Amino acid sequence: MKYLISLATPVILWIMASSCGANADAAVKPLPEQITVQTFSVSKGQLTTHMTIPGELRPFQSVDLYAKVNSFVKKLYVDVGSVVKKDQLLVVLEAPEMLDAANTAAQLVQTNKAYYSASKATYERMYQTSKIPGTISPNDLEVAYAKMNSDSSNLMAARSSYHESTNLNRYLEARAPFDGVISASNLYPGAYAGPAGAGSVIPLLTLQEQAKLRLVIAVPEAATDYFKLGDTVHFSVKTLPGKDFTATVSRVAGSLDLQLRTEQLQMDVANKDKILLPGMFAQVSLNMTNTDKVLIVPESAVTENSKQVFVIRVTNGKTEWVPVKRGREGDGNVEIFGNLQEGDQLVNTATDELRSGTQVVSSLRPKV
Repeated sequence: MKYLISLATPVILWIMASSCGANADAAVKPLPEQITVQTFSVSKGQLTTHMTIPGELRPFQSVDLYAKVNSFVKKLYVDVGSVVKKDQLLVVLEAPEMLDAANTAAQLVQTNKAYYSASKATYERMYQTSKIPGTISPNDLEVAYAKMNSDSSNLMAARSSYHESTNLNRYLEARAPFDGVISASNLYPGAYAGPAGAGSVIPLLTLQEQAKLRLVIAVPEAATDYFKLGDTVHFSVKTLPGKDFTATVSRVAGSLDLQLRTEQLQMDVANKDKILLPGMFAQVSLNMTNTDKVLIVPESAVTENSKQVFVIRVTNGKTEWVPVKRGREGDGNVEIFGNLQEGDQLVNTATDELRSGTQVVSSLRPKV
């Protein structure tokens, strides 16, 4: 018996020690650690983004000069590269049949003028004589009057035909419609030119205004709202590396190309030194700033999963996923659109691991 008691004593002491240790561990077990997130107050603002699109430099004015009548090139006063002034004579054409027609019309005028002068003199004499009773019958006087009117009409028709011939002869001269440079010369003295036939396929000359150019760009539909008349753009060309040029938006199409879904913008470019050439391609840098203020947040505040794009709002210490739509992005910020208000507290670094409804402690992000 004494032996059994001595064996049981250590066992009882071990059980009591284990029980006391378990109670001690339970007493010092730490509480779950609270989640701390960095938040910021969402606000509205204007976001400026940048876009680079290709453009084309075109002459401010360009015209192909054709012959309006069948003729031959008689004299060419300019060649490729010639600088010309408005109304300057460029080409003289010749059409022998037109010259003959003009001479014939001039002779017909003189003939009808003589007929009219004679019939007019006859009528006036008969009229003076008819004042003496019984000398001239009324019928003869009426016939003479009719003859004078007929000759007058024939004279007017001859003069009209003569003016038509002389006007057609003016088409035998080609003059510059504006100041510019001859960029192409396709026909030479002796060549046939006209509105029909082989000579009508290509123009006599091509005249371009190069001291002023048009920069033409096609802006995507999504960006059309950010540009207006008077905006300044910057552009460069590959042939002149390191040089930056500026231009002003002068014309806006106001409609979209139905195939490309783009809107054409044109900028006027001063080019008096003619460094830039028509036909050059340009890289145009555009700054896009929204006119209406929208909610802007750091890109890190927007996250997504397989179902939605969202931000995490903290309200009364609890998280809430708020679905949003992304807008433009730039300089580390992004426009967002959703059920949010200015002043809402959003998690600065959002992740789908931070579930909606989680209890958190927020700390405001320091202002930069």
